Amino acid sequence: MTRVAVVGAGRIGRHHARLLAAGEVAGAELVALADPFAPDLDELAAGLGVSRTVRDPLELAGDDGVDAVVITAPAKLHPELIEAFAGAGQHIFTEKPLGVDVASAARAAADAEKAGIMFQVGFNRRFAESWVNAKKAVEAGVVGSVQRVHSLTRDPGPFGADPARIAAGTVFNETLIHDFDTICWLNAGSEPVEVYAVADALVRPDFRDRGFQDSAVVVIRFDNGAIATAEASFCAMYGYDLRGEVFGSAGMVQMGDPTNTAARVFDATGMHAETAGTDESRYHGAYRGEFQAFADRIGGADVAVPGAVDGLRAQWIAAASIRSAAEHRPVGIDEVK
Repeated sequence: MTRVAVVGAGRIGRHHARLLAAGEVAGAELVALADPFAPDLDELAAGLGVSRTVRDPLELAGDDGVDAVVITAPAKLHPELIEAFAGAGQHIFTEKPLGVDVASAARAAADAEKAGIMFQVGFNRRFAESWVNAKKAVEAGVVGSVQRVHSLTRDPGPFGADPARIAAGTVFNETLIHDFDTICWLNAGSEPVEVYAVADALVRPDFRDRGFQDSAVVVIRFDNGAIATAEASFCAMYGYDLRGEVFGSAGMVQMGDPTNTAARVFDATGMHAETAGTDESRYHGAYRGEFQAFADRIGGADVAVPGAVDGLRAQWIAAASIRSAAEHRPVGIDEVK
């Protein structure tokens, strides 16, 4: 049984802790929670049946009672936490991104590779049912040679966060980073070479002059000739919307659905479908799948997971997108490596 600590008790950290504590992941046991600021950390742990909490996550580095950590702390802290736990020889599952820029992401990737630990990045879309089936179709040659890939992420509205507390580049570093990984995964065997991005504050235009960006579109060119597009918005009033498409010389595969069910209601006012939901409710199975893969890999299974190289590749695209949007020009990946 792999003994796991969750580092970070924010929204997604709590979800992951509940998932692990509920026994949904075979071979993994939640044994500790760490967070410097969560005021209810002890209450949260008690409710999950976890006896140990610490305020300083680094107290767990090298702890004999912790085999692996799940890092869900703020992105800017990921590199130092990865360095500490990798250096202690503990397995790491980290939420994306590896860092807030290429330099910090590269250091984190190097630390993980050097340590020789089981290291996984939380690109959960790779474990969602329709994306898994799309990947299988692409690998089986159903779409032929990949020519176009599209991916979108639209967060459920209304947007209620404080834009002043959202770091510059977040739409690329923490939202579209999922799409960047998905696109590369679906166009495997090729590398991104150039990016062109536009971004703006369309949801909160009153924060535009402070550099805030809540909407973006990115075009990515690959060395095999494929062209990909990714788009994001912080506010889709109809609900959480993740979708994608791979188009090729022989066909097309689509994935994702903005609705919660295949059921549709038709009446005198038209067609209706339920679209409310969040990543936690709509993609819980994908989260469970990525943690099961993590536990299985630690247990010796040969399971494909996104690792340090994948996290770094997505970070290159994010960095190129940030520069492209700022300078209003295409940016080569070589410029940001």
